[in-house]
Amino acid sequence: MTPVNPTSWRIGPADALLIVDVQNDFLPPDGALAVPGGNQVIEPLNHYIALFLARRRPVFASRDWHPVNHCSFTAQGGQWPPHCVADTPGAAFPSRLELPNRTEIVTKANTPDADAYSAFEGTDLTMELRDEGIRRLFVGGIATEFCVLATVKDALREGFAVFLLTDAVGAVDAADGDMAIAEMTALGAVPIRQRPLPLAATASA
Repeated sequence: MTPVNPTSWRIGPADALLIVDVQNDFLPPDGALAVPGGNQVIEPLNHYIALFLARRRPVFASRDWHPVNHCSFTAQGGQWPPHCVADTPGAAFPSRLELPNRTEIVTKANTPDADAYSAFEGTDLTMELRDEGIRRLFVGGIATEFCVLATVKDALREGFAVFLLTDAVGAVDAADGDMAIAEMTALGAVPIRQRPLPLAATASA
């Protein structure tokens, strides 16, 4: 599906921005589980953040917050090296990501025996969104074929409309990322991207 022109949508009162797992350990060059090109999502995400702040709409940011003995780590039989260990610099959001002070943090995978790719899994995100009257989510982050894919699938399953920010997602593998985008769009997510536009340029469909 071809990304729609950004002038065909407008951020409204039932919308929220959801940034998935943009944490230091997923960013090159020093992240413990760095995603190639992960740094390239930060500038477009900052632009989306500015758009949502200008319209007084909420910004959510999910994060892995693993204990040192998390089941996903190779020492415990998992497939990943230790990463995003709670209260370490690797688990922090990068300083270049301009998250507002009132960002609503979604902490996931924070117990030893349960992993979670989706920002909805094992969290109160669905309830929080519904309590705020959110019906549409604009989703970007890392990694396209893992946590972004799982989050978008769960968001759609929970009945939220999803705009996938194709200029603000980063994949571990480019081909796998493309397949994940195709899967998300086939399920109903709408791919969009900024050019970027000035704040006043967005208009109703």
